[in-house]
Amino acid sequence: MGIKEIFTNDVEAGSLPEKHETQTYVDVDERTGYVAGESFVTGNSLYARIQRFVAKFKVETRGIERVPEDERTDSSLLKVGTMWLAANMVVSAFAIGALALPVFYMGFVDALLTIFFLNLLGVLPVCFFSTFGPRFGLRQMVLSRFWFGYYGVKLIAVFNVLACLGWSSVNVIVGSQLIHAVNNDVPGYAGIIIIAVCTFLVTLFGYKIVHAYEFWSWIPSFIVFLIVLGEFAHSGAFYNIPMGVGSSEIGSVLSFSASVFGFATGWTSYAADYTVYQPVNSSRTKVFFFVFAGLMLPLCFTEMLGLAVMTASYNDQSYLDSYENSGIGGLLATVLIPPLGGFGKFCLVILALSIIANNCPNIYSISLTLQVLSRYTQMVPRFIWTFIGTVVYCAIAIPGYSHFEDVLENFMLLIGYWLAIYEGISLPEHFIFIRGFGGYKVENYDQPRHLPPGFAAIVAFCFGVFGAVMGMSQTWFVGPIAKHIGEPPYGGDIGFELAFCFAAVVYTSLRPFEKSYFKR
Repeated sequence: MGIKEIFTNDVEAGSLPEKHETQTYVDVDERTGYVAGESFVTGNSLYARIQRFVAKFKVETRGIERVPEDERTDSSLLKVGTMWLAANMVVSAFAIGALALPVFYMGFVDALLTIFFLNLLGVLPVCFFSTFGPRFGLRQMVLSRFWFGYYGVKLIAVFNVLACLGWSSVNVIVGSQLIHAVNNDVPGYAGIIIIAVCTFLVTLFGYKIVHAYEFWSWIPSFIVFLIVLGEFAHSGAFYNIPMGVGSSEIGSVLSFSASVFGFATGWTSYAADYTVYQPVNSSRTKVFFFVFAGLMLPLCFTEMLGLAVMTASYNDQSYLDSYENSGIGGLLATVLIPPLGGFGKFCLVILALSIIANNCPNIYSISLTLQVLSRYTQMVPRFIWTFIGTVVYCAIAIPGYSHFEDVLENFMLLIGYWLAIYEGISLPEHFIFIRGFGGYKVENYDQPRHLPPGFAAIVAFCFGVFGAVMGMSQTWFVGPIAKHIGEPPYGGDIGFELAFCFAAVVYTSLRPFEKSYFKR
């Protein structure tokens, strides 16, 4: 029997539909793939007993199973926007803007423009994929099966797990630095554990509580950032660093662009997770623009503020000393504590706790992503994966606390690379081969023989990695193309541009042959 026959056996012969993968532990509607909420707590299995117990405390029992239309009752579009408003009105975004100067040696105006335009580019995929949640009732990694195949998506899930853990680790380090800046007697690991426990308590209960928390949590953070803006403006410490020129400027702009893009587009791989309970008739245009506003406003505001405050380190030794001794926390402490005293310390604690809002999407989505890896991981209740993810990222963050700047720079770039590949494959499949929302047979979301084989996607992914390697500019490796952009030894980073282009070109070249051969 040939490979084609193995992958198409029984499908073309008119046999009975393949059973849904989730039927081993919950009841699935054969026609639509819907799983009713009560299915998770019905029966006498260990799984059902555990779910019934946690349901008493209002813990979300649903994982990656498709949400029925009558259970998509979260009609508030405002929550769609505040979800991302809170997740990005945080000190981590402030840190991205601040890195433009000590890491990439940029001027003020060129860094400001880079922040605006690269955020604009980076958030568009997040906005677009957010519109899939209401239409199909599926999580982002499950939707990815329609582009990468049932088995191919497992590779994507592994990258997404690493991204969730990496983002969470980087973010919690920033928050811990702030706590340390307030009280030097509090060690870094203690701040990490405090923030991680608070994040776990929110994500433990699932979708509704995450949205409820994010709906309000951006407000105190925004107020504190306004205080930072006012105090810094009053101090007169701002310094308009002139733009660079020539090849060194090109390299700096491209490398900083990769970091900004990586932070903005970092939500792409779990965008639909947070609209999956929106009604099926929700306006895709409204969902798109609510997400757009929820992302662009806080990203530009906080990153530009971080950039502005960091300029003071060029003409005020106290800012430079604070940054070198305590990182971003020390920089903010210099702005707030001398003029405000105890209230300034309180403001720093608020900003440290803003990391909870930043990490909630990471820790909630990692539990869903882990369920995609196999039908066995799917049978583990979501809240257990949430706990395991929390323990793991704490184990990463505690030893990485003292190397924050290097960790952040390298991680931002790597995230931008893999998500550019993800977008370079998923977008052509949606627009060229599926031809829009009407081309999905969404009831097949967990039936491998009705989904793409994934060969074209995996090959394209590998070529995307090759493109990223050719264009990356890291302290530990500079690609051969990157070397010719900017000044040696680091050149300029065009890894995400090449990753996207390589993946998209290879995928659109191979997918027609795959589709013709396998008929799917």
